[in-house]
Amino acid sequence: MTNPAFNPWIFALLCDSDMKRRDDTGTWSHRDGRPFSKEEQALADRATHAELEELSAQHKRYMKYVQAIHDAPDAMQRYLAPFMRQLTEKKLGKAIDLMSKDELAEFNRLLALADERIRPFTPYAF
Repeated sequence: MTNPAFNPWIFALLCDSDMKRRDDTGTWSHRDGRPFSKEEQALADRATHAELEELSAQHKRYMKYVQAIHDAPDAMQRYLAPFMRQLTEKKLGKAIDLMSKDELAEFNRLLALADERIRPFTPYAF
């Protein structure tokens, strides 16, 4: 983010927030459930419209990433199906032998997604 109006401390705090005001403290909470301190809440309350918009954009990209991870096993099955139909001996290695360089790259991308643990939402990562 190159916008000097963005406060990186506020933005990091927003990324670690559930943004639901707690009845017991009157503050938001961290994603791990800890309530914000009064100082943290005051900092979060100073968030600009631009920071909130950027948070929303990054969170949308994160949710797309999470969906891709969840969908990867099924996407891999769909991707492999045409290759497997061509084989009399249904083995992954034989299907890979049929793939072009680009098809193998896509297979490896899907395989990596299927094997990846979901990373937590963090500022500027998505």
